[in-house]
Amino acid sequence: MSKRILLIEDDKRLSELMANFLNQQDFVVKCLYDSVDLQQTMNQFAPDIIILDIMLPGEDGFELCKKLRTSFTGPLLFVTAKSSDFDQVLGLELGADDYVIKPVEPRVLLARINALLRRSEGQNNETQIQSYQLKFGELSINRNSREVFLANDPIQLTSHEFDMLWKLATNPSKLVERETLYSELIGREYDGLDRSADVRISRLRKKLRDNPQNPYRIKTIWGKGFFFVPDAWE
Repeated sequence: MSKRILLIEDDKRLSELMANFLNQQDFVVKCLYDSVDLQQTMNQFAPDIIILDIMLPGEDGFELCKKLRTSFTGPLLFVTAKSSDFDQVLGLELGADDYVIKPVEPRVLLARINALLRRSEGQNNETQIQSYQLKFGELSINRNSREVFLANDPIQLTSHEFDMLWKLATNPSKLVERETLYSELIGREYDGLDRSADVRISRLRKKLRDNPQNPYRIKTIWGKGFFFVPDAWE
């Protein structure tokens, strides 16, 4: 069954070119040029992945990302003409899973989309084989239902935030190297500069009530990776 892509891009010519290319790759693409009909489209179209431009009329992509992340947990890919680190990090902090810089080479776009979908589908397929449950004090993680509870409160995570938490929690008291997170969860090699993993860890800490200034639940081992502390959830 073809995967559904919601493409939100105000440049109609670029949107048409991207949609035509993705249609040729066996995707079903729905195009929006602003946020006017977004909620109705989400309800009716039910996309598997969203491609979102930042510079939009009315509400920009950052605002839309925040709104979408209140209910949509699937992959979200930013397309932006802005190449500054600030914009890239901000997008990831707001809940995007990845980003590409305009002008977008079609094969690069396709590779990013497929990588996001593969990781999402791979995690879901594994949960159909066996139910997994982890519990550390007041933290409960169910991989089958992809639910997280902290002190009986449900914690809303995106699909990739959940995958990162699961990776860390299944390796308690062990260093999980950055290179491992990039290759297994983000889908590209770590280049020494990319901050995607750090941003997602930061978002996890906020949601899991860790101390952002002095984290004690998910620690950063500088220059190496991250460390899940199993005894810090009492």
